[in-house]
Amino acid sequence: MQIFYELTATLAAGLFTGAALYIIFVEHPARLECGPPLAVTEFVHSYKRAAVMQPALAFLGFGAGVLAWNSGASLWWLIGGAAMGSLFPLTIIWMLPINRQLHDPGLEQDAHRAMALLTLWGRRHRLRCLIGLLSFILFLVLLLKKD
Repeated sequence: MQIFYELTATLAAGLFTGAALYIIFVEHPARLECGPPLAVTEFVHSYKRAAVMQPALAFLGFGAGVLAWNSGASLWWLIGGAAMGSLFPLTIIWMLPINRQLHDPGLEQDAHRAMALLTLWGRRHRLRCLIGLLSFILFLVLLLKKD
């Protein structure tokens, strides 16, 4: 079962990171180019989908990393899993207040505030992406170093 957990943690971290990178390099810049009203509208609709997928992948990476360690894998699997698990409090404490403000229907009328919030959201999202990327790289290295 250990290899199953290791592969699952790696796959989940990789998918999480791939989606986060797409958001950073493609979706969010395109959103910002559309102007505040449309950018906010697109954010709200995109967020509904990402709010299901991203936490599920983070939780899977966290759980599988912990289970791999619990099945006899090195402490590094626990560390990688814990990093994926850190995405939950980070998102709730650091991102959720911005997400809630971006869901304010009146925000579309305040272009300056909308762009400031979207820009801040993008900067903070980069940290989540970095955590996912580091976990993914760690998991890949651990898999490649297996005997």
